[in-house]
Amino acid sequence: MNPIWTVSELTEAIKNQLQGHFPRIMVTGEVTNCRPSGAGHVYFTLKDQGALLPAALFRGRRATCSVQPADGLQVIATGKIDVYPPRGAYQLIVDQVRPAGRGALLEELEARKNALAAEGLFRQDQKKKLPPYPHRVAIITSPTGAAVQDILRVLSRRAAAPQITILPCPVQGSDAAERIAHQITSVGRYALGEVAIVARGGGSLEDLMCFNDERVVRAIAGCSIPIVSGVGHETDTTLTDLAADIRAATPSAAAELVSEKSEDLLGKAQNFQRETADILHSRLREAWGRWDARNPIQLERSIREHLEWAIRREDEARMVMNQEMINRKESARHRLTLALQGLHDASPKALMERGYARVSHNGHTICDASELHPQSEILLEFAQGRAKALVTEIETETVLNREEI
Repeated sequence: MNPIWTVSELTEAIKNQLQGHFPRIMVTGEVTNCRPSGAGHVYFTLKDQGALLPAALFRGRRATCSVQPADGLQVIATGKIDVYPPRGAYQLIVDQVRPAGRGALLEELEARKNALAAEGLFRQDQKKKLPPYPHRVAIITSPTGAAVQDILRVLSRRAAAPQITILPCPVQGSDAAERIAHQITSVGRYALGEVAIVARGGGSLEDLMCFNDERVVRAIAGCSIPIVSGVGHETDTTLTDLAADIRAATPSAAAELVSEKSEDLLGKAQNFQRETADILHSRLREAWGRWDARNPIQLERSIREHLEWAIRREDEARMVMNQEMINRKESARHRLTLALQGLHDASPKALMERGYARVSHNGHTICDASELHPQSEILLEFAQGRAKALVTEIETETVLNREEI
């Protein structure tokens, strides 16, 4: 007779068989249903066209993985097959994850991004500001693609649309990156615009690879005019977006960015023009209304009242001016009197009037007794009159000091 197994016994036997036959395997597939847990583990499912395989990456192994599981990634997961008895399901216990296919491409892009960022090509403080009112815009894109049509459609609706220069280049394929980089360099070298838009519509990661090329990034970083990136859809992010001075979600959004301030300024000017015209018309209507409402008698009375008011103002101004002139004359006269009195007080004659006299000998004013000698004839000049005298004795300051000693 066949033995009767309990569920636990059968599950344990299957578990031992699976672990024995698959101690360590590598499985490739697309990650789906990725569910990180609060404890730091990640539970996900690997799938291909024909089957699903549950997988678990525990926290201790997760930190050592170069790529973290995420929905849509093609990966190669390394681990062992295990059975989880409470659910009776088998799963792959993962200890390493590496990219496969698209994942390898993403890993390459991440390494390139890190290398270019280390050189400072994505630094925000080196970004150039967009000119507020550009007159010329250069567009670097395919001349037959949808992106250029979207940009032209947006700008054609603008009353303040700038002049446009299209620099054609492929936006997909093996030679696209070189041509795009060349056109970006030409824009700055020959000043073909005040701002440039690098644009293309949406596409797969492989389609957008030319915009992840190092040559394009370096051309943008070295361009002397601002670059706006309008590559792909809003969810697409390329290295061109990171290197550009400003990133737009779509080509249409890029056209909006370079022309919105000019459009706003034109709108404000037009509003101001309309408001000014409305005010002038209103004032004119009000003036004509007042004019029409008055008969000749009222008009004559109004003119007479204005003339009388002007005459009164003239009389008041004349009175104020005359009084000001009188005040200024009195002030000037007072200052002149004080100045004359000061001159008189400082004159020699004023000193003589206080009892001083001028002594001279042979027409020379004597300031020092040592200039004279006994029997010298001197002239004394007083405030009133003169007198001659004969020197009988001379005392100098030195002699007096000697006698005092």
